[in-house]
Amino acid sequence: MANQTTIDFEPLSVAVPLREDPQGVFRVGKSRVLLELVTRAFQAGATPEAIVQSYDTLKLPEVYAVVGYYLVNPAPIDAYLQQRDRAAETTRHKIEASQPARGNLRQILLARAKAMEQNGAQAGH
Repeated sequence: MANQTTIDFEPLSVAVPLREDPQGVFRVGKSRVLLELVTRAFQAGATPEAIVQSYDTLKLPEVYAVVGYYLVNPAPIDAYLQQRDRAAETTRHKIEASQPARGNLRQILLARAKAMEQNGAQAGH
């Protein structure tokens, strides 16, 4: 019969590398990458390795720690993401309200581009 060795592992605790900036936005590690970018990329099926490739200031252990925390305890991050979505929606509404209505913006831009093209062609003659 083979010898069995048992190993007593101490409980592992890993600090989640998140920091909150003065505006209340969470960033991963020492980077400027937003928590929501990492979380949403993971939710969309990206691996931690792919996320690190997308944001070269991230470190792989940081992304694994954030993803691991999210998998174990998704409620606070989901609540934070919902709050960020509401804030983004509010900002979008403010911007749209401050802009004049331009239902025909595409036509205006196409006409402007055509006029510039014609002016360029006339200058070459």
